[in-house]
Amino acid sequence: MHSAQYVGNRTVQVRPADPTQPGAGEVRIRVAYVGLCGTDLHIVHGHMDQRVTRPLMFGHEMSGTIEAVGAHVTGWAVGDRVTVMPLDWDGTCPACLAGNEHICQNLNFIGIDSPGALQQLWNVPADTLVALPPSLSLDVAALVEPVAVAVHDVRRSELTDGDKVVVFGGGPIGLLIASVAREHGADVVLVEPDTNRRVLIDELGITTLDPSHIDLVEWVEEWTGGAGADVVFEVSGAAAAVRSATSLAKVRGTVVVVAIHSVPREVDLQRVFWRELRLLGARVYQRADFDEAVRLLHAGSIPTAAVITDVVGIDRIADAISQLETGRAMKLLVDVQSIGGAL
Repeated sequence: MHSAQYVGNRTVQVRPADPTQPGAGEVRIRVAYVGLCGTDLHIVHGHMDQRVTRPLMFGHEMSGTIEAVGAHVTGWAVGDRVTVMPLDWDGTCPACLAGNEHICQNLNFIGIDSPGALQQLWNVPADTLVALPPSLSLDVAALVEPVAVAVHDVRRSELTDGDKVVVFGGGPIGLLIASVAREHGADVVLVEPDTNRRVLIDELGITTLDPSHIDLVEWVEEWTGGAGADVVFEVSGAAAAVRSATSLAKVRGTVVVVAIHSVPREVDLQRVFWRELRLLGARVYQRADFDEAVRLLHAGSIPTAAVITDVVGIDRIADAISQLETGRAMKLLVDVQSIGGAL
């Protein structure tokens, strides 16, 4: 089989690898598609070198079919179509004992802290599997993980039908949050400086704003009749968005921090105090979020054609990473079984 491996120095290589039989409690998946995301870029750029073991077969957004079942595995069979919730928690830390296993204090995020999905045959713990409907195409099913992120973010916000919602950041997660929020009946605007992304999102019927050309506070005040937004999602990772988020929220409104900020940011705590705002973090997902993501994709509620920019063979993964680095692509999928030539 072949795999894509981050070897350091901003380099990813496609290498032969020896498949192994699944161990007890594991299944072996023939991986179909893997989505690339911002976390994968952080890995390749070396920003996580203190965390990852190299060479690393990365990737955590995927779909595939079970090819072999290890000992003591029940409820799964060869041929089942699955995705993986890539979280392996210890079950013993204070977070786990409080019921928050998804943010275990010793979490193994599969695809970062241990080998991920960018390999043609992948052994994973059976308890990470999530079943896929037979009629859901495997390319679309590779979006389950990022949709689950959006579902979790929206659920954390506790938004309700009719809420006014502002999303900062028009990348894949921002677009998915906007889509899920609309499914919950929210009225959504998305703040995004990139013209190409705004055009794509406008075509989906989601209002976009260019922060360089309008006064966001004035616009939101007019839009909400002077109240402010019920919920603001910060998905961009930009310092300016963090500063703006609290200024747009209504009295007792909610600001949800979704983006990973690599450095501390200035937050207007005076505004948080004055309007009694809720400032929430939202990280990864829980099993219910994966189940809901599968349902939304199966129902056609997510604009998958707009989200998936391109599909490339595993031997073209370097090209895919270069596309992501331009910031012009949404979601790029790797067809893991596709090899264009001899390696």
